[in-house]
Amino acid sequence: MTTPHGEGPYAQAQVDPLAGLRSPDDPPWDVYLTGTVFLDIIFTGLDSAPVRGTESWARGMGSSPGGVANMATALARLGLRTSLAAAFGDDHYGEYCWDALEQGEHIDLSASRTVPGWHSSVTVSMAYEGERTMVSHGHEPPPEEPAPECPPRARAAIAALAPGTRAPWIVQAASKGTRIFADVGWDDTGRWDLAGLPDLAHCEAFLPNAEEAMRYTGTTCPRAAARALTDHVPVAVVTLGAEGAYAVDGRTGETAEVPAIAVEALDPTGAGDVFVAGFVTGTLAGWPLADRLAFAGLTAALSVQEFGGSLSAPDWSEIAAWWRRVQSYEDQDPAALRRYAFLEQLLPAGTARPWPRRRAVPTIGFRRSA
Repeated sequence: MTTPHGEGPYAQAQVDPLAGLRSPDDPPWDVYLTGTVFLDIIFTGLDSAPVRGTESWARGMGSSPGGVANMATALARLGLRTSLAAAFGDDHYGEYCWDALEQGEHIDLSASRTVPGWHSSVTVSMAYEGERTMVSHGHEPPPEEPAPECPPRARAAIAALAPGTRAPWIVQAASKGTRIFADVGWDDTGRWDLAGLPDLAHCEAFLPNAEEAMRYTGTTCPRAAARALTDHVPVAVVTLGAEGAYAVDGRTGETAEVPAIAVEALDPTGAGDVFVAGFVTGTLAGWPLADRLAFAGLTAALSVQEFGGSLSAPDWSEIAAWWRRVQSYEDQDPAALRRYAFLEQLLPAGTARPWPRRRAVPTIGFRRSA
């Protein structure tokens, strides 16, 4: 399956949000990240969860690079120059993911490598009733770290913190002036101790969800949790699910809260990654805290209307199409429109594509037509 140049899920970004800030002395990359790339196989259109002993048929199916590739793709589609360090299997899955990211999304993979004899990690995701169930498989990662000993110069880096572990590249990057943005996974140890996240001290922003934030701070309110987190990190952003997100800048005392955009969710896979990518974009562009939060929520809302992680990450044409459409509603709340009015000066000129956008779905094995 092929698409015209500049179309489809791997179109190059139409907007450079940092255009007015660039100079010859800039780092070569806007964002650096490292992690595990998965091949994601996504089934949608399931009426219910699979039942043991039965066969379920899905009405939709797609495949795409997943894992850390979700974040890398979301950043690249928003116009940030993105560098990814990851290990790729030397199987067809690994070749497919490498090509999709490097050729399709224009992500720099010079810090990545193909590992002989190591097969790609795979996740099967089943989306139904607005939720997802995933099954993953992979071998232990190669003994060499996928992140180089000296990470490349970048304006920012995104790290996934893990309880009780340090990632040496984080302090190396921070010492060079790279701004570190971090999220965190569920603490399987049950300790929920911020002292167990030693790399948090090198971060500019921390973006947990409400449950994680409250457990780490011992609070019962996510907004109180965000304020408590600023004792440990300059900017705390707590996602509130259907309620939106809340953020505090401990350096200035600025706070912001933006409600979620109501959309019909098809698949939430990768929405958290897209949210972080949107917030990083706005931060590097120097936007006010509330605009950064609104943009992050918007990009995440657009992503859940399509299936897959990297497949669903929106680009600027989709953001433009959404903005034109919501302005056309006669009963639209003027206050809600003003919340996103900052988009007007950013969006590409010309006719916006229809929204929601239906992407071409890559299926491994199709031959490219001439």
